[in-house]
Amino acid sequence: MDVTPGAGRGAASIRLERIRKRYPDGTEAVRELSLEVKAGELVVLIGPSGCGKSTVLRMINRLIEPTDGRILLGDDDVTRVDPVTLRRRIGYVIQNVGLFPHQTVAANVATVPGLLGWPRERTRARVDELLELVGLDPRQFGRRYPHELSGGQRQRVGVARALAADPVVLLMDEPFSAVDPIVRTRLQEEFLRLQAEVRKTIVLVTHDLDEAVRLGDRIAVLSEGGRLEQYDTPAALLGSPASPFVREFVGADRGIRRLAVTPVTREVLDPLPADGGVDLPTVPLGGSAYDALGGLLTSGAEHAVVTEDGRPVGLLSRARVLGLGVLD
Repeated sequence: MDVTPGAGRGAASIRLERIRKRYPDGTEAVRELSLEVKAGELVVLIGPSGCGKSTVLRMINRLIEPTDGRILLGDDDVTRVDPVTLRRRIGYVIQNVGLFPHQTVAANVATVPGLLGWPRERTRARVDELLELVGLDPRQFGRRYPHELSGGQRQRVGVARALAADPVVLLMDEPFSAVDPIVRTRLQEEFLRLQAEVRKTIVLVTHDLDEAVRLGDRIAVLSEGGRLEQYDTPAALLGSPASPFVREFVGADRGIRRLAVTPVTREVLDPLPADGGVDLPTVPLGGSAYDALGGLLTSGAEHAVVTEDGRPVGLLSRARVLGLGVLD
């Protein structure tokens, strides 16, 4: 199995080689898409309705069979693997969670370990571990039923269930779109924390550009027919759209979005003044340029002192921050 050093335990790469999905009526949902996701990477698929995002996701775990092309999970061609065995190696999270309503939270999370015949004690320990990982106390929530949970809590259980058997890949189809914006933001923050711990290979489908920019290591913008318009980091995508389609898709406010994913680095700092920047606002090294600009605008200052571990390391000007949002 192809495992990148530093990636999560059992994280596998995904490689799509000219995959195509053509239906009997002649409709081509996806035509010759090639894409590689590195082990431990979170890649977001985004594009307008009907561009084949969810179709690609379902072809990876063979809920839909590709018409042509190859899909490699590590070194294994998924079209040559028993689909049931394959799906037990892949976690799958969907928009409306899909929890079994007649089963407790603990029983839902234990679904795949049960199918794999894990011993009871091992399963119980894994359920408790994962509920704690997603921020749910197993003693408080393990015996509850899905209807007793909020939408955000159900979504957390869905993620825990998908991770239960330590899959090599996690597929997520608009996982946070069914909850309100405030809960969605909290779930995204929790999910980023979780990914920092488990470092799974994740392919996530969304229609929300802000979500894509916030979560993705790389973003694949698809147009009709699953055509890959651009595959890049959030900052590069927003700063240098590869085509008129991408430029229109990311919108006129992409400069602001770019600031949100651009960190303040030493390269943009000026030397500290003789007085050390007394009375100037401070911003952390590595924080977002967007937050730095917010601090400058709120204070009305033209400069901020950048700190690392509480120590000043340089001066950041408002002009420099604005320059980080300049677009091609």
